[in-house]
Amino acid sequence: MKLCMIGTGYVGLVSGVCFADLGNDVICVDKDTKKIDQLIKGKVPIYEPGLTELVTKNYKNKRLNFSTNLKKSVKDSDIIFICVGTPTKKHGSSADLSQIYNVAKEISSSINKFKIIITKSTVPLTTGDEIEKILSKKNNKKKFSVVSNPEFLREGEAIRDFIYPDRVVVGSNNKKSNRILKSLYSPLISKGASYLQTSRRAAELIKYASNAFLATKITFINEIANLCEKTGVNVEDISIGMGLDKRIGSRFLRAGPAYGGSCFPKDTKAITSTADKFKSNLSVVKSVIKSNKNRSNLLLNRVYEILGKRIKNKKITFLGVTFKANTDDMRDSSSLLMIPALSKKGAIIKYFDPTGSKKEFSNIKNVYYSKTIKYSLEDSDLVIIHTEWNDFKSINFKNLLKNKKVIIYDMRNIYTPTKIKNQGFKYYSIGR
Repeated sequence: MKLCMIGTGYVGLVSGVCFADLGNDVICVDKDTKKIDQLIKGKVPIYEPGLTELVTKNYKNKRLNFSTNLKKSVKDSDIIFICVGTPTKKHGSSADLSQIYNVAKEISSSINKFKIIITKSTVPLTTGDEIEKILSKKNNKKKFSVVSNPEFLREGEAIRDFIYPDRVVVGSNNKKSNRILKSLYSPLISKGASYLQTSRRAAELIKYASNAFLATKITFINEIANLCEKTGVNVEDISIGMGLDKRIGSRFLRAGPAYGGSCFPKDTKAITSTADKFKSNLSVVKSVIKSNKNRSNLLLNRVYEILGKRIKNKKITFLGVTFKANTDDMRDSSSLLMIPALSKKGAIIKYFDPTGSKKEFSNIKNVYYSKTIKYSLEDSDLVIIHTEWNDFKSINFKNLLKNKKVIIYDMRNIYTPTKIKNQGFKYYSIGR
């Protein structure tokens, strides 16, 4: 099939490359000329394990192409995926849909035969209705079908999530569209993915409801971890005990920093904003947002307690600064609050992250990027394990840290307390 992915961000690029790898002809379109030039040269602008190799392979095999010409790409394709950003509006909580609607207007003038127009971006309830109105101004409704087909890709696991999804959700009552899309996704359905055909509005809400629920699980276990620290209980025992109940499940029950990234922060805000619009109060999700917002401050205060509130000239190492492992995404990472706050109090901070230095810290006083774990640990007073990269799971602190007065604060519970304490270091973790 001939597919057009509009937007080469996380969703558009990963989905486009994976569709090409399944044997489809895919063209990825973006108005960013520099980004398209980089992709043609095989340089991928985001960090995602295995993505560069798939881009190179499918571009070489001519199943994957890149372009800045949206009109031609739409005309040459049968299925159009809208994969542009839907960030939170400035000074608000609702989703900014300006890119979605601008793309819809551009598509409208390029419909030369029957097209399936799909929103792959995460969009609020009724967005598909608005897209249909825009397209109808210039086109007969028989020439297009607007479908909601949300993505469920985790950063760091996106390729696997695409190839082996739990479910494929298609929101459309158009029989022709459903038949074509079921055929498009048949290689994934044959591997065990459930295919759910539903209404367009339901598909839009499924995505938001899923992310809001997962965000709730993370926030819930973080609050339980707070209780565990005050009662001498190991939060990992609680997670295991809860997770064994099949109604609950063990995933997303790991205590740690606040949730961040491209989805949960903006999607929880957007679903509550949509609910308010329809005069329905999502009080649970609103509480999740508030609790998560307080999480980074709580952990920061814990750092102050660990250091005895003597922060000035203390040398602090951050191992990992991204919001989670296997991604270079800094959006809403706890480190964005913690590092500037510690710097303001006079701390000297070194950080190491496998995805390299971060522009977010380039203008902050006394914050330095280290090219190796070993160098980042030199002369450190406090080591904060912020992100659960595999690189940090087998560090021999005894060999690297000569000063036994170094304190280790493991925000991901990577290590067992006895192991680190037996090496002679003070050790703190989350909820235990």
